[in-house]
Amino acid sequence: MAPLIGMLLGALLGAVVAKRKGGNRLDMAQYAGGFAIIFGLIGLFIAIYLARAAVAA
Repeated sequence: MAPLIGMLLGALLGAVVAKRKGGNRLDMAQYAGGFAIIFGLIGLFIAIYLARAAVAA
């Protein structure tokens, strides 16, 4: 669940950043894709950490 939420938040944030920089639709799509990948990976690592912490406890 965390990776999906991270990807959605990353895509929204990326689109906003591109829009603020004056980008067109393709710029917004590229930023959204890049941010979604990065935030999705961060979410994945968080999910793995939480799963391992739950097993260790």
